[in-house]
Amino acid sequence: MFGANKDFFHTGLRVGRSDLHAMMDGMGPGDHYFVDYRNGNDANDGKTWAKAFRTYSKAVDAVVSNHNDVIHINGDSEVLEASMVTISKNRVHTIGHNGALGLFGQGARIACNATSGATNIASVQNTGVRNTFVGLKISSAMVITESLYAFVEAGEFTRFFNCSFYKSSDLDNAGASEMALNGESTMFYDCTFGSSVNITGNIRANVLLTGGIVSGKKCKGAYFEDCLFLSTADDTDKVMVYGANATDVERMLLMKNCVFMNNLLSAGTPAHAVGFGAAQTQGTVLLVNCVSVDCTVMAEAGVGIYVSGSVPTFATTGVALTA
Repeated sequence: MFGANKDFFHTGLRVGRSDLHAMMDGMGPGDHYFVDYRNGNDANDGKTWAKAFRTYSKAVDAVVSNHNDVIHINGDSEVLEASMVTISKNRVHTIGHNGALGLFGQGARIACNATSGATNIASVQNTGVRNTFVGLKISSAMVITESLYAFVEAGEFTRFFNCSFYKSSDLDNAGASEMALNGESTMFYDCTFGSSVNITGNIRANVLLTGGIVSGKKCKGAYFEDCLFLSTADDTDKVMVYGANATDVERMLLMKNCVFMNNLLSAGTPAHAVGFGAAQTQGTVLLVNCVSVDCTVMAEAGVGIYVSGSVPTFATTGVALTA
């Protein structure tokens, strides 16, 4: 599990881990920009580590859409943004350095520390086409009323490799989440959503599929492979992957080899790991060879979720049991 020999995809090419490391060391198709929060300066040109930008937002401003430019982030210090970083450009590739290829504990971290502003709904929002993110931790501790997410994905064909997403505030807000997923054909590989440290109440999904978080956008085909979902629930309401409406998934949501793990020290056991507020009418949800720990069942019944495994019994396949 968690694909030690998994091939990665970058800028449309199939590459292995060694090639990914090479790209992280400076190879790539477009121009390269560098971010070093501790030593950089946004007055620099950002084209070398010695002349690195200080913030991610400055690098996003500098890249050219559809040029396959690459942004490198030094994992030396967390990059703190004054407002949400919005990526509307296409074919932009962001790579974290210093411990990039783990499921969690990435050295390259991005967060927003805004204290006001209704547009700061997350630390990062992507609406671009064919953008990629590698080896990053995106987090948010903002307490602005509208700031409910760490990352908002509303682009097309976005790919995430070895990224983690963490929202440490709004722990009892049913509408909050680490990842608000309104993208089309989004793909996640070896990513972690949530934390087993903070106690969460209500639904408080790790991935929220509710359509319209970004106006006119919703989940239209999504794929998760070898991903980890973590929680410490205070009662049975917690759902790790959730959408409120019958039309939140269009075409498909496919999750393969994923683990849904509720902390055994938590006060509550989630009734199910994956569920919806209504049966899905526009798309199929399929869980393939997934495992849940300390959840009563893997999937909520009657909402259009299919569960496949070695013994494909609906809603119970893959539930881990003690001996």
